[in-house]
This record gives sequence, C-alpha cells and structure tokens, in this order.
Amino acid sequence: MAESAPIIIDRVSVETMLVPIVGTTPLIMHNFSEKSRKQMLDGMQGKKTVKQPKNPQAEYEASFYRIADENHLGDRYGFPVVGFKAATIGGARFYGKSISMTALKQFLFYKGVLTKADPQMLVEITGEPEMHEDAVRLPGPSRSPDLRYRPMFREWSTTLTVTYVKSSIDKSSVLSLIQAGGMGVGVGEWRPEKSGEFGTYCIDPEREVVIIGG
Repeated sequence: MAESAPIIIDRVSVETMLVPIVGTTPLIMHNFSEKSRKQMLDGMQGKKTVKQPKNPQAEYEASFYRIADENHLGDRYGFPVVGFKAATIGGARFYGKSISMTALKQFLFYKGVLTKADPQMLVEITGEPEMHEDAVRLPGPSRSPDLRYRPMFREWSTTLTVTYVKSSIDKSSVLSLIQAGGMGVGVGEWRPEKSGEFGTYCIDPEREVVIIGG
C-alpha cells in the first residue's frame, strides 16, 4: 500500500510596521474611574449609592488612561489600542461591501503596552492635556443635564504597531484603512462614529512608516 503524501503547511507570512499618527482634531479621553466601576457594581447588586459632591479635578484625573513608568519618572498618557484597531476596521465601510470587516479582524493585529496602571493594552499619546467640560444629557424626562470633566489633547500624536497577514492584505491597503478610519471613525469621545467631530487623525506625513519585521 502506497504511503500518502505528507501534509505541508507553510507558515503564515506576516509583517509588522510602525505607523506614525498625528491628530487632526482634539482627542477627548474618558476612562472609567474606580468610582464609576463601583457605582456600576453597586447598581448590579441592588445597593444604593450615596451621591457625592462633584469634584471636577478628581473626575478629570480619573478619566486618563495611564501607562505606569517603572523608572518612577511619572506615568505617561495612553489610549486603548483596541480603539485604533476598531477605527481601522471601521474604515472598510468607505470601500463598499466587498471588504469584509469580519475578515479584517483576523488579518490585522495591533500591539500596545500593558502595565499596572491600566488593565488593557495602551499606545502612548504624546501631547499636553487640558480639562474639557461637557454638558451631558441624561436619560429620563425629569433629569437635568450633567457636567462632565475629561482630558482633552488639542494637539496629539502616537505610533501604532501593526502586524498584518501578507497573503491576505498588503501594506498599501493597511495604510489606506488606517487613514480612512482616522478620518471617518476616529477615537475617543465625540468622534465621527458617534456623531461628533473629535478624535480624528491621519498618518503623519512628516514621519516615515517603518517596517520592523515579519
């Protein structure tokens, strides 16, 4: 009896690049604070939460995403890398139904840093924050608008570490999707995807896209 031919499967060919990003509109952050998480948990457990006086500075500080500095030189600012991946995938809407967003999720991988300061992977945001005040309408006819205080970066930049499957999508297409997602989807509060105009970005024309490996 003849032996069957062995199954030969080549490794998946991938490439990783550093993509420089610059904001085209201000970025507004809104991380869930420990206080907000506790209020949500209390609500799920049927516990009543005692309303505390509003502290704008404390609310502002709690809304940052932070990257812990192991050298004790001070925390750095970050933003969830998953937000940039979601914007890139969402950019496929500009190219019609022929581009599958479900498939893109399997072809693109975004890398961030994970530290003790936040339980999710972040990319570092470069820029100077300021306090931004928003009037937020709460659900219910008898509830008056509430004021929220969040960090806003008028000018900001970052670098995305993106790995893609070369047999399924090429470098030029990945960059086109990143550009489209930055323009029409955005990240953070009041972004275009949520009927806002903040959190948009583009690939920085002043810096080069760098290939760092496969």
